[in-house]
Amino acid sequence: MVRIGILTVSDRAARGEYADLGGPAVESWLRHAIASPWEPVRRVIPDGFESVRDGLIGLCDGEGVDLLLTTGGTGPSPRDCTPEATEAVIERLMPGFGEQMRAASLRVVPTAILSRQVAGLRGRCLIINLPGKPSAVADCLEAVFAAVPYCLDLIGAGRIETDPAVILAFRPK
Repeated sequence: MVRIGILTVSDRAARGEYADLGGPAVESWLRHAIASPWEPVRRVIPDGFESVRDGLIGLCDGEGVDLLLTTGGTGPSPRDCTPEATEAVIERLMPGFGEQMRAASLRVVPTAILSRQVAGLRGRCLIINLPGKPSAVADCLEAVFAAVPYCLDLIGAGRIETDPAVILAFRPK
């Protein structure tokens, strides 16, 4: 069964000052879009380079997730270090994901230019940074998820089948 890590990066959610909205938004979107069996592995951690780096490594290497979606920590605030921590743990950058997510988000809000999401590969895991705002999570996943199943195939991760009525996965013939 495919395991998907959902890592919420938020100081306030980690302290329990408010409910995590990003992680549930990611999981809800995936439950709607993925037709094959999968298991979520959710974590909420504080912002900061070390906490994000350690959270990514723990989910990829320790939990063995095939896909790891982060939410939060991608803005320009001083504690927003998700992209830097992601770049520190990945072996190969996949810049098209961030480019496409920003392009899609810019059609919705002009401040999307401030978002710094990145994506990359760590072993047999694809890591994608998503924004923290739930509506932006959906916009970004809709923009890139058609390529995710084939990417997982290529890196030897678990196989994902999507619901074509929601998102049609593209796999070249």
